[in-house]
Amino acid sequence: MEDAHTHILTLAEDKDAAFFAVYDGHGGSKIASHVSKHLHKTLVRRPEYKQGNYEAAFVKSFLEADDAMRKDETLKDEMSGSTAITALYRNNKLFVGNIGDSRCIACCSGLAEALSIDHKPGDSLERDRIEQAGGFVEFNRVNGNLALSRAFGDFAFKNSIELPPDRQMISPKPDVVVREVSEDLMFVVLACDGIWDVLSNQEVADFVISKLAAGIEPEIICEELMTRCLAPDSSMGGLGCDNMTVILVCFLHNQTYDKLVEDCIQIEKIREDTRLRLIREADEKSKDEDAANIFEDSVSNGAKNNEENPGQQSDTNFTGDATD
Repeated sequence: MEDAHTHILTLAEDKDAAFFAVYDGHGGSKIASHVSKHLHKTLVRRPEYKQGNYEAAFVKSFLEADDAMRKDETLKDEMSGSTAITALYRNNKLFVGNIGDSRCIACCSGLAEALSIDHKPGDSLERDRIEQAGGFVEFNRVNGNLALSRAFGDFAFKNSIELPPDRQMISPKPDVVVREVSEDLMFVVLACDGIWDVLSNQEVADFVISKLAAGIEPEIICEELMTRCLAPDSSMGGLGCDNMTVILVCFLHNQTYDKLVEDCIQIEKIREDTRLRLIREADEKSKDEDAANIFEDSVSNGAKNNEENPGQQSDTNFTGDATD
C-alpha cells in the first residue's frame, strides 16, 4: 500500500482549523508517508498562514516540503513520488490544495461540485511546461513514464537546475481552490484516482447520499465506496485494481448527524418521485405514439384499398360534417 492520509479535526498548531489530506504514492511509499506527517505542520508554520493568506501559504508550504525532502539524506535519492489532495477548514471556508490526479468534491444540496483539477500530462498547460523543461509526453505520460504532471518527490524529473521548482517537468506547485462553507454544503470527499477512474463526481456524491440516507456512519461509507470501485478480479489489472484511499467529511452546521441523514432521505425521495414521474410521462408518450402509428397505418391501408378498388371508397376517406 503506497497511499497515506491525514485527518485532523483540530490542528495542534491552530485550534481553529481542521486539515484533511489524501496522498497517493507511486513507485514506493516513502514520499507519501513523509508528507502525510509533515505537510500540515509546514503549512501552519508559514508566515503567510500567520498573516491569514492561506492560499499563498499552501503554495509556499508545498514547495518548501518538496525542497526539504530533496535535501533530506534519507529521501534525496528516493525514486518514488506522491500526489496530494489537501483541504484546510478555517474561518468557515475550505482551502483545497492539489497536485496530481487525486481529487476533492463537495456535495451541495445533492449536486457534486469539483474543488480540484486533475493534473494530467496531456493538458495543454502541463504539456507546455513539460516540453519547456526538456521532457516529452507520450501515451499521456511524462517521458512515457508518469501518468501525472505534478507531484511530491519524483526527483529524477526535477533536474533542470536553471528552472525554478514550479517549472520542472514534474511540478510540486499546487492549484488552490477556495470555497465558502455554505448551509447547503453537505459533505466533501477526498480520494485518490482509484475512485475517480471508476465513478464520476456525481456518482460518488449519489453513492454517499444513498448511504447517509440509510443512516450508515462515514467510516463505513468510505469502506463501501472502495468496495464499490474494486474490480471483481484484480489479476488482469485495469480499472478497480489501483490502491484506494477515501476521506469523507460531513458538515453538520451545528445540527445533529440525524438531521444530515434526514436531508439525504428527502433528496432520495425527491429523486425517486422524479424518476417515477418521468417513467409515467414516458409511458404516456409511448402510448400516444402507438395510437398515432395505428391511425397512420389505418389511413395508409385505406388509401391502398382505394387504389386497388377505384370504384369503392374507404370509410377513412370521409371526415367532417355534410353542409348545404
